[in-house]
Amino acid sequence: MASKLELLIEGIVSDMITDPFELVDVEYVKEGSLKYLRIYIDKQGKMSLDDCQHFSHLISEKLDELDPIEENYMLEISSPGLDRHLKKEKDFIREKGKEVELKLFKAIDGVKEFEGTLVGLSEDNEIEVQTSKGLMKFPRKNVAVIRLMIKI
Repeated sequence: MASKLELLIEGIVSDMITDPFELVDVEYVKEGSLKYLRIYIDKQGKMSLDDCQHFSHLISEKLDELDPIEENYMLEISSPGLDRHLKKEKDFIREKGKEVELKLFKAIDGVKEFEGTLVGLSEDNEIEVQTSKGLMKFPRKNVAVIRLMIKI
């Protein structure tokens, strides 16, 4: 679940990101002694380094103006990458039919990792994946990570 700060930042930057770009996610995390504000942006085709630099300057100026974060942090603007995590309902709709890997907090019959084709979200907010063992449903609260698989 996104923190209040992440939701605030999402609200601030969402108006700055327009077609063909899409705000994918906002994370505010502590790693070691540093805090990072990560803003993931994507677009049809491929994000370029110039795109990331453009949004970095634009968003940095706006955050400096509004100063919603009192402590020091590092701002990172990037694409979600090939192995993008699926978090929001729109992610599950967009990536339906694609191969995913899923990791659970707690094992089912001794297994914590599953692979298969994303079917979608059920009405009961369960992630449905067609695996080699058939259709499996995983309550979202039990899923540590679900992301697109990278095939090499």
